[in-house]
Amino acid sequence: MFLDNNIYLGLCDEGKVCLPLNMANRHGIVAGASGTGKTITMKVMAESFSDAGVPVFLCDAKGDVSGLCAPGKQSDSMEKRIDKFGIRDSFTYKGYPVTFWDIYQQKGHPVRITVSDMGPDLFSRILGLTPAQEGVLNIIFRIADDKGLLLTDLKDLRAMVSYVDEHKKEFSVTYGNITTQSLGGISRALLPLEDQGGDLFFGEPALDIKDWIRCDENGLGMVNILDCVKLIQNPKLYTSFLLWMLSELFEILPEEGDMDKPKLVFFFDEAHMLFADAPKALVQKVEQVVKLIRSKGVGIYFVTQSPSDIPDSVLAQLSHRIQHALRAYTPAERKAVRTAAQSFRENPNFKAEDIICELGVGKALVSCLNEEGIPQIVQHTSIICPQSLMAAAGEASRSSSLMKDGMEKYDETVDNESAYEVLNEKVAEEEAAEAKAAEDAAKAKEEADRLKKEEKEREKAEAKRLKELEKEEERRQKKAEKRKEKIQKELVDVGVKALKRGLLNTLLKGR
Repeated sequence: MFLDNNIYLGLCDEGKVCLPLNMANRHGIVAGASGTGKTITMKVMAESFSDAGVPVFLCDAKGDVSGLCAPGKQSDSMEKRIDKFGIRDSFTYKGYPVTFWDIYQQKGHPVRITVSDMGPDLFSRILGLTPAQEGVLNIIFRIADDKGLLLTDLKDLRAMVSYVDEHKKEFSVTYGNITTQSLGGISRALLPLEDQGGDLFFGEPALDIKDWIRCDENGLGMVNILDCVKLIQNPKLYTSFLLWMLSELFEILPEEGDMDKPKLVFFFDEAHMLFADAPKALVQKVEQVVKLIRSKGVGIYFVTQSPSDIPDSVLAQLSHRIQHALRAYTPAERKAVRTAAQSFRENPNFKAEDIICELGVGKALVSCLNEEGIPQIVQHTSIICPQSLMAAAGEASRSSSLMKDGMEKYDETVDNESAYEVLNEKVAEEEAAEAKAAEDAAKAKEEADRLKKEEKEREKAEAKRLKELEKEEERRQKKAEKRKEKIQKELVDVGVKALKRGLLNTLLKGR
C-alpha cells in the first residue's frame, strides 16, 4: 500500500516497515522457498507503485499475478488482517489498470522485437557463441546494413547466413575471414531459440518499450504483466527477452539522477533462470545494466528462491532485501541461509540466521534503505495484504483489460519486406537469369548444331558434286582415250594400207 510517500510493506514489533519511494530505484530482491509468500509480496509492492503513479512490469511465472486486474474478495481472514495492519480507513478492495502481454500470443498482446533491435552483441551472448562465431555474426549484421537488408525475424537472419555463406570469398576481402565452421555454428545455435518460440518473439510490429511507461486516466501506474507460465520452460527465450528489455531501457531512457519516484519498476520472477548456466559475458552484461540503469530512474527487483541464485556481482547492487523463509536440509542449504542472514544489517533483538528457517507464510525479514539511502536494520515483518484478487483473474476480467488497454496495435502480425524476401527475390532473379541464360545457350547450341548440320550437308553435297564431276571427268577422259586409240588405230590401218599399196606398186613396176 502506498502511504505517506512510502511503500508500506508490513508491520514489525517496532511499527510499520516501509520502502521510501525515492529510494525504489536502488533495486532489490524478494527471496524465499516455494509457498512462503513471495508472489503476494510482489503483488503488494506492484499495487503500491501503481498507486504512486509508477508503471510496473511483472513476470507472471505461475499465472496467479493476473489477479491484479480484479478487486480482492472480502473474507473474515482479510478483515482481521486489515485491522491488524491499521489500514481500515485507507483499504479498499480494488483492481488495478493492467495490460497483459504474452510472447506466445495466447493470453495477452504479443511481444515482438526485430533481430536488428537485439543486435549482434546480445545475440552472441544469448546464443553462447565463441569469439570467432561472434565476429562472423557481427560481419553478417554489417553486410545487412551495408546492403540495406532489414533483419526483422529469424528467417531473415537465416537467409543472411546462407547468403554470406554463398558469397563468403568475395565478402572476406572486405569484411575479414568468414569460415564455413563459424557459419555452421551460428546456424546450430539458432535451433534452440527457434524451437522455444523465437519465431514468435522476433517480428513486427516491434514493441515500443515506452508503451510500458504510462498511467491510466486516474493517474495510476500501468501494471504490465507478461505471462511466463510457458515462457519460463524455455530459458533461452526468457533470457533473450529480459536481457533485451534491460538493454533497450538503458539505451532509450535519459539520465535522471535522483528522482522523487522511479519511472518504471520491474519484477523478474524465477530470476535464477536468467543466470543458470549463463556465460560469463552474459552475467557481466546483466551486471552492467543493473548497475547503470538506476540513474535512468528504473528499479529492478529479482524474485527467486534463494539469494545464492543471483551472482554476487549482481546481488551487490540490490539494496532492498525481503527474505521469506528458507529451507535448510543440506549443508549447502544451511550455508545459503547463513549467507542470506549475513547480508542484513543486524538487529540486536534477534539472530537473523535462526529466524529465516522459522518464518511462517506471509512473514519475512525486511531491510530497506531509508530516505537518506542508509540500510535499515533487519525487521521480522508481517507482509501487508493486497487489495486486488489473490488468485488468478477469470477470463472475463482478463478480456476486459485487453479490450480497454489501448495496445491492440500489436495484435496483428506484419510481415514487411525484409532480408528474407529481398534475398529470395534476388535468388529467384538469379535463377530466372540462369534459366534464361541456359535457354539462350540451348537455343544457341541448337542454332549452332543446325548450322553445323547444314554445313555438313553442304560439304557432303559438294563432295558428292565433286565426286560426280570427277567421275564425269574420268568418263570423258576414258572416252577421249578410246577415241584417240581408235584414231590411232585407224591411222595405223591407213598407214599399213598405204604401205601395202606402195610396196605392191613397186613390185608391179619391177616386172
